[in-house]
Amino acid sequence: MAKSPVEVNLIPIEATSETFADYGQIIEASRDGETFGPNDAQLDLSRGTPRLYIMPLQDTSFSFSKITHHAHVTQCLGSIGAHVWYVGVAKPSLIEDDDERREDTVESKSGHLYAPPAVEEVRVFRISGTKFVKYNRGTWHVGPLFKESSMDFYNLELTDTDVVDETTYDFKKNNGVIFRFQPIEETSS
Repeated sequence: MAKSPVEVNLIPIEATSETFADYGQIIEASRDGETFGPNDAQLDLSRGTPRLYIMPLQDTSFSFSKITHHAHVTQCLGSIGAHVWYVGVAKPSLIEDDDERREDTVESKSGHLYAPPAVEEVRVFRISGTKFVKYNRGTWHVGPLFKESSMDFYNLELTDTDVVDETTYDFKKNNGVIFRFQPIEETSS
C-alpha cells in the first residue's frame, strides 16, 4: 500500500526586493523617463525570441508538489488588475561548472545539469499591488496561485520556453512531500 505524502505547511512571506533577492527581483513602478537601472528587470532573453502574452489561469489551489525551472531564460509575471497572488520558489541550483558537480547532480532532458531543490528551501511569497516578479535563470517556481476562480497574468519569456527549457521536479514522487499554505488574510482599513 502506498504511503501518504507528508504535508509541509509553509507560511507566506510578503514579496519585497529584499525578501525575494535569492530568487529574482520584485519590479515596482518607476517614474516615467527614469533611465534604466538596478530596480528595472534584469532580463536574459538572449537565447530566442521574447514572448509577452496574457496568460489566463483558473482554479488554482494552495498546495503543490511539483516545481519547475528554466535554465536558459529569465521569466516575468504580473497580475492584470494588481490582485494578490502567490508563488512557491526554491533557489536556483544549476550546475554550470564541472567543479560544482555533486553526488546528486541530474542531467535534464534539455542537457543542462542541476541539483534537485531541497524540501527545506522551498518558500511561498505573496505578491500584492502593481508588482511584477522576475525569476532569475534557474529559479525553481510554481504558480501563480490565487483565491479567485480565475485571474489573468502578463507573462514574459521566450516563444519556446515551455517546450525546450522546462525542467520539473516532483517532490511527492522523489521526497514523499506536498506543500500547503494558507493565504494571508486582507485587513480592511
